[in-house]
Amino acid sequence: MEIINDQFLIESYYNELNIQEIFSENMKNDMKVFKFERNEYLCTEDEDISYFAVLITGKAKVFKTLPNGRSLLLSFYKPPQLIGDLELVKNQVTTGTIQALSDCYCLAIPMNKARNELTKDMNFLKFISESLAEKLSVITMNSSVNLLYPLENRLASYINETSSVFNKKSSKYYIDFGDNLVNLAELLGSSYRHLLRTFNGLCKKGVLEKDKYGYSIIDKELLKELAGDLYQNSRFL
Repeated sequence: MEIINDQFLIESYYNELNIQEIFSENMKNDMKVFKFERNEYLCTEDEDISYFAVLITGKAKVFKTLPNGRSLLLSFYKPPQLIGDLELVKNQVTTGTIQALSDCYCLAIPMNKARNELTKDMNFLKFISESLAEKLSVITMNSSVNLLYPLENRLASYINETSSVFNKKSSKYYIDFGDNLVNLAELLGSSYRHLLRTFNGLCKKGVLEKDKYGYSIIDKELLKELAGDLYQNSRFL
């Protein structure tokens, strides 16, 4: 994580997102910009995070480690998105892991400052209550998706949210999964073999193409059609 203490940049983000509307007092002087590179963790499960933040650019995935050691995808985060809201209200460690799918920038306030001042701010408390209610609704919906939708749709949705990398040798863009496919299978609640069969099915349908460099998307429209809007994003500002 890189900390950027640039007051001009902070003020620009602050005004662009109308953040002043959720605080009774001006919080700009207490804020910093955090930069997380792709695959970095914005926070990890059971971490006592030291900041309350708003995701202002980039994408991230949220997942939960289950008692059996497997992980399960909960949702995707896109700007603007609060990070640390439950931890602020309940004064507890994090209950899930957030990992960057691309370079992410956050506008952050020290958690102790947020707890001391923002928990007394009625405007902020109203805002964060509504935000937490929306998050609960989204996670409930996404948990149902993990149980009820075929892996093909869940995989298509995941691919649709994942960045691509250009390969000069083949002159194509390839899906950048970051983690290996075993971990991806766990995130999507699948076995590794079932995941490979689903990849092969998407290739047969003409959605993906596989070569020695990996998987590339050849029919974006069909991919979006299969993905639908399964894993909803809770964006509230």
